[in-house]
Amino acid sequence: MAALSAQLLEPLRQPTHPLQALPLATRQHHEAVARGGADLFQRSSSCVEGRNGQLSLYHHGCHRLRGRKLPALTAIHNYHIRRPDGTTAAERFFGRGHPLLFELVLARVSRLPPPRRRRPRAPKLAALALVAA
Repeated sequence: MAALSAQLLEPLRQPTHPLQALPLATRQHHEAVARGGADLFQRSSSCVEGRNGQLSLYHHGCHRLRGRKLPALTAIHNYHIRRPDGTTAAERFFGRGHPLLFELVLARVSRLPPPRRRRPRAPKLAALALVAA
């Protein structure tokens, strides 16, 4: 990483570059701001960044992840979501393939019960009928 940084900064440090025409204090200030921005926005490992980013986006919409929902989202992220190269996070981590998530779930889950019957709703009274009574 240091070699890449040195390679990218090399042209900026040439005496003919316009940055070198600035006063030393101004150049140092620009470099400090750039260093601060790089520290703020540097990438972490891609698997962690992707997972945390996904949870962050999900959290914005829900604001609370229940105790059973977080492990379910983690399983979906690790074993179902695929990158463009066709690999999942679990395949990249363990270095080998795994069975498809939903086929595995369907094989292990018994038949679901029928949906519950809806209760009939109580009839609504008109707002004016309550006042008139």
